[in-house]
Amino acid sequence: MNYHPVIGLEIHIELNTRSKMFCSCQNDPNERSPNVNVCPICMGHPGTLPVINREAVRKVIKTGLALNCKIPEHSKFDRKNYFYPDLPKGYQISQYDMPLCKDGFLEVEGRKIRIRRVHLEEDTGRLIHPEKTDYSLVDFNRAGIPLMELVTEPDIRSAKEARKFSEELKLILRYLEVSDADMEKGQMRVEVNLSLLPAEKLREEIKSDKELGTKVEIKNLNSFRAVEKSLEYEIERQRKALETGEKIIQETRGWSENKGITFSQREKEEAHDYRYFPEPDLPMLHFSEKEIDGIQAEIPELPYQKRERFNKEYKLEEKYIEIFIQNKDLGEYFERTISELKNWVKEAELKTELSEEEVQKLIKLASNYIITDLQGILKGSSVSSDNFLITPENFAEFITLIYKEKISSKIAKMVLEEMFKSGADPSQIITDRGLEQITAESEIERVVKDVIAKNQKAIEDFKKGKEGALQFLVGQVMRASGDKANPQIVTSLLKKLVS
Repeated sequence: MNYHPVIGLEIHIELNTRSKMFCSCQNDPNERSPNVNVCPICMGHPGTLPVINREAVRKVIKTGLALNCKIPEHSKFDRKNYFYPDLPKGYQISQYDMPLCKDGFLEVEGRKIRIRRVHLEEDTGRLIHPEKTDYSLVDFNRAGIPLMELVTEPDIRSAKEARKFSEELKLILRYLEVSDADMEKGQMRVEVNLSLLPAEKLREEIKSDKELGTKVEIKNLNSFRAVEKSLEYEIERQRKALETGEKIIQETRGWSENKGITFSQREKEEAHDYRYFPEPDLPMLHFSEKEIDGIQAEIPELPYQKRERFNKEYKLEEKYIEIFIQNKDLGEYFERTISELKNWVKEAELKTELSEEEVQKLIKLASNYIITDLQGILKGSSVSSDNFLITPENFAEFITLIYKEKISSKIAKMVLEEMFKSGADPSQIITDRGLEQITAESEIERVVKDVIAKNQKAIEDFKKGKEGALQFLVGQVMRASGDKANPQIVTSLLKKLVS
C-alpha cells in the first residue's frame, strides 16, 4: 500500500521582552550563572500574584497578524497542571480554548500551510544532566520567560516542507523583531506530529484529527536539520511497520542526532490529562479594533514581500535575492548603496544619461561586490556593527569608479580592503596610492611592445589561434603595469600589434 506523511508542527518561541511573562525578573537568554534571574513569583511561592507582561501580548498579536491570523476580541490564560522537576509551580500558566491568535496561514513555496493557533504561555526551567552522575540539576533562569507557541494544521506533506516552514517562520520572527529565534540557544524549539495515511485517504486539507492515522510526536528538535532528518527517519520507520502489519502506537519520541534515529520516550498525553481551567489570578483580556490596528501598523515589510519587490525592482538572480532576504542587514545596506548610486547618476557624475540596461549593470555590479568581495572581507561580521566603516555613499562611489573603468578589478580589491580598514573615501585612496587606471594608449603601447618582445612563444601560439595565449599576454601586460592598464585597451593593442 502507498502511504503518505501527514505532518503538523508545534513550535515554541521565546520572546525577547526585557522581563519575564508574569514578573519583573530579567529575561536574559545569555545569563550563564544558574538561578540568578528568579523571584518568589516565577518560583511559584505561596501568596504571590502574577502580572501580565503587556509587551509579550503585543508581540504575539503582531506575529499572528503577520501570519494572517484572526485576533479574537477576548482571550484568557489557563492553568495547565502537570508535575515536572523544572516546573516550579507544579502548573504552567498557558492558554487553552481562547488563544490570542487563530486561523492563519503561512505560504511556503506556493502552498498555504494553515495555522490553527498562536498562543502565549510561560517557559519552564532547564534540566541539566551531568555525565557519569546519578543526579540532575535545575536552572530556573528560564522559568517564566514569555513563550509563544504556534500550532499548524496537519497540512505539511514532506520532511523538506516542514524544514522550509520552520526556516521561513524564523525569518519572519526576526523581521518582526519579536525573537532572535536562535535554535542553538533554545529560543526556538520545534516539535513535529506525524502520521501516515494510505493514498486513497489523503486529502489536501484534513478537516478533523479523526481523519488521521495514529499520531507520533517528536519532541524538542533544536535545528532545522534535526527537523528534516528526524522526519525522514520516522516516515520510513512507520512505513516499514505498517507494511509488515505492525501497529503504530501514539507516543512521544526523541531524536538522537548521533545515531540518526528516533526513540520512544513516553505515551502521549491527552489535553484532559492536564486538567486545564481558567487562571484565577489573571483577568480576561479584551482587545479593541483600535489596538489591533495600531499593532498592525507596526508590521514591517515581510520576507515574502521583500522577495517580490527585489525581483521586480532590482531584477536580481533568485540566489542573490535570497542572500539579501536571509541577511536583513546586508539587504538594507545593498538598498542604501543603490539609492546612493542613483544620486550619482542624477548628479551627472557619469556624464551621460544612463539607459535602463546600464542602470541594471550598476545594480548587478553592486550586488556582486557586496555578496562576494564585501562579505569575504567581513568574515562573518555584520555591516551593521559599530566597527564597520564603509558608508553606503562611499561604497556607491567605489562601484561607480569600477563602472567608469577608473580602476581594474584587481585594484578594486585593494581599494576595498583599505576602505574596510580605514573607512576612507575610495577616490582619495586611489589618488594617495597612485592606483588610477592607465587609459592613455601611447603609455599602454610601450608596455605591450615590451611584453611582446619578451614572450615570443606565446606570440606564436596566439598566431596559431590559441585563445589561452592571448589571456596569458594580457595578464603579463597587466602585471607589468601594476594592474593599472585598461584591460580592454590592452587586448585591442595586442591584437593590433601581433596580427
